[in-house]
Amino acid sequence: MLEIDDIQHILLTRAPAMTGRYEFLSFKDGAAGRAWLEAIRGKVRSAAAARASVDADRRWITVAFTWNGLRMLGVDDASLASFPEEFRQGMVARSTMLGDTGESHPDKWVGGLASPDLHAIVILFARDEPERARCQAEHERLLEGRKGVTVLSTLDLQATPPFDYAHDHFGYRDRMSQPAMEGGGEDPTPGSGAPLKPGEFILGYPDENGAPFGLPQPDVLSRNGSFMAYRRLEEHVGKFRDFLNQNGTTAEERELIAAKLMGRWRSGAPLVLAPEQDDPTLAADPNRSNDFNYKTQDPHGYAVPLGSHIRRMNPRDTGANMNRRRMIRRGATYGTHLPEDAADDGTERGIAAFVICASLIRQFEFAQNVWINDKNFHELGNERDPIIGTQDGTLEFKIPRRPIRKTITGLPAFTTVRGGAYFFLPGLKALAWLAGNGHGKDS
Repeated sequence: MLEIDDIQHILLTRAPAMTGRYEFLSFKDGAAGRAWLEAIRGKVRSAAAARASVDADRRWITVAFTWNGLRMLGVDDASLASFPEEFRQGMVARSTMLGDTGESHPDKWVGGLASPDLHAIVILFARDEPERARCQAEHERLLEGRKGVTVLSTLDLQATPPFDYAHDHFGYRDRMSQPAMEGGGEDPTPGSGAPLKPGEFILGYPDENGAPFGLPQPDVLSRNGSFMAYRRLEEHVGKFRDFLNQNGTTAEERELIAAKLMGRWRSGAPLVLAPEQDDPTLAADPNRSNDFNYKTQDPHGYAVPLGSHIRRMNPRDTGANMNRRRMIRRGATYGTHLPEDAADDGTERGIAAFVICASLIRQFEFAQNVWINDKNFHELGNERDPIIGTQDGTLEFKIPRRPIRKTITGLPAFTTVRGGAYFFLPGLKALAWLAGNGHGKDS
């Protein structure tokens, strides 16, 4: 049975928010960090509390820490050493393996996210901009009374119009597929697979291989916690539209190319079920929009190219050991909307997302290294994920079709990593422990 009164809400619930704010913090010393945490932890809702009051709530707050942040809070050396190596090293040290090179290299990240002085993040999701502003002012007042906590940077979030469903700046419908977990309170949609053991996402519970082992110590710190990989991805909307115009002579052809890159039409309709033309009604039906596979329905990629984004990020029945690779995704868009008929204005816009999992190396890093950036995924030879893969203009994208496949060469980078970090997401009891209830040393 999941202890949903101790699990931070972001793990099990998606807040009905239209805006939000991320604040990245640095602690001068352990006393300052613990004083701040003690002041804010009462505002962090459990999954149980968030579900009970979701209709009335106007804001949802999450708190998480880097390994350096845990160390600064006073967690002892033995406990710090019990955390996984990839988390201890941090995302910057893993950048080459993650494919964060060229313009995506940590040397070019913004907001202090590549700094070892990044200790914590506060995630705010709010129903509207006035509520976001109110919460921002409230946190500023809280910080004013507790010296020694510095805001390295902030990022304001806002939904992208039109607001009838969530989508990114490229126009693709978002939140189409999420894994379900046993006891999580949500039934899987048809085609999404059976509910997975909660230990795949939350520490302290059995996973698909059995009972948990090798968890960070002490138990009060790790239980009901999880790991989060944060990624700030700038979306180059003007470049994406130029690419479609260069490779499609009609509006219909351009939309089909966009669909082939993703594996779904921009409405969210999957190409496996709607290979020739878009079907927004299909896209809006959760009982149909994920009800497909690849092995029998599209083995050669004539509908969904073998290297398309959704085929890489969730190979479904063509992937090995899939129950050990699934991840929970949360996040939102940032930056202003670029109208369809407008020229690129040079404004940064994109997605700032969290990948939540029990094992960064087995889930997030595997997906990043093998699914996204392996050029020989599905024996393709010279491709990476066309949407979020590392592109340098030398790779291609192949669209199977009869009698001759179409090959697009010189694929540009449509996204650039602007920042990232590995965070530990504690349970509510762990937040109290970290705040200084008798656990640690001063720093």
